[in-house]
Amino acid sequence: MSSIVTFLGKGGTGRTTIAIAAAKNLAQQGRKVLLLTQDSSPAYNIALGIDITAKPQEIAANLSVAQLHSTMLLEQNWEQVKQLEQQYLRSPLLKNVYGQELGILPGMDQALALNKIREYDQSKQYDVIVYDGSGDLNTLRMFGMPEVLSWYIRRFKGVFQDSEIVKALSPFVQPVTSAILNSSWSFDSLSPDETDQASQMLEKGRQALTEQRVIAYLVTKDDPVAIAQAKYLWGSAQQVGLTVGGVLLNQADSNDSVTKEFNPLTITFLPSISSGEWQTLGDALPNLVGSITSPKPTTFEMTEKKIKVFLPGFDKKQVKLTQNGSEITIEAGDQRRNIDLPPAWSGRSVTGAKFTNNYLELSIG
Repeated sequence: MSSIVTFLGKGGTGRTTIAIAAAKNLAQQGRKVLLLTQDSSPAYNIALGIDITAKPQEIAANLSVAQLHSTMLLEQNWEQVKQLEQQYLRSPLLKNVYGQELGILPGMDQALALNKIREYDQSKQYDVIVYDGSGDLNTLRMFGMPEVLSWYIRRFKGVFQDSEIVKALSPFVQPVTSAILNSSWSFDSLSPDETDQASQMLEKGRQALTEQRVIAYLVTKDDPVAIAQAKYLWGSAQQVGLTVGGVLLNQADSNDSVTKEFNPLTITFLPSISSGEWQTLGDALPNLVGSITSPKPTTFEMTEKKIKVFLPGFDKKQVKLTQNGSEITIEAGDQRRNIDLPPAWSGRSVTGAKFTNNYLELSIG
């Protein structure tokens, strides 16, 4: 399986430049690298000196690049969807709908991008996938989709299974989702059977985060707004279970105040470069896919019956805690994290909570 590296930070901090330098550097180390971008502007074409397409093209030894274009991904399969509709509905509704018009649906961009990354990961063609997305909460929501979808399935599967509307639509849902997302997703996937393809897909997505195969790096400059945004994204990344491997302080020298802000993350100071000086920037980068020693988002202390949730960038006033059976939900900022109690703690509940040193510490009674 591939290691997946992405970058989080305020726009204008140099995320794209760093992503390109990182991809080049990893490829020079002998790793097979795929650089993925959702940027449809001419920036990448100019930076790399090529016209980037949706199909991966090799631009150097071990290095390929491709663009994730949502409208193109939709259009590729939309005709299939309309043909399938004719099989299931007497009066097709979609015949005058263009695939690109679905791009307005909330989360469609992230869903398509995540699915494409999944396909490239499963192809086993690449050692590392460098994903240069929006670098903001949308990127975090994308990587958090498996967790969120799993939560909704667990909560509402009974409602769906008993719904007459669902039963009537179920023959149509599976072929449509197969055509759009290349997965056999159907209402049958809401069954308790955890061996179905949809459940397996979600579980693998969750495991990829847990196993630290997906790693994010915070990119910032020595600027109060950029630093504040990076800290907020750091805490939000913990909420979706995404490991943050360190901080890349771009175009800056050693700075004790910045180091203190992101403690205990490792800070790497990156030099200013002129256009095309990829080697200089790449050599300054840390080992992006090595062993990560950053704090885990969630730690269970079984003997003391405690759960420690790492939430940097937030204070106790921004955190909301609820419990439903064996599931604890923590809301912080614009993100939600669901934590299942271990079987050994079945039937127990949270008896105390305190927020200290960036950790929310929960006591289980």
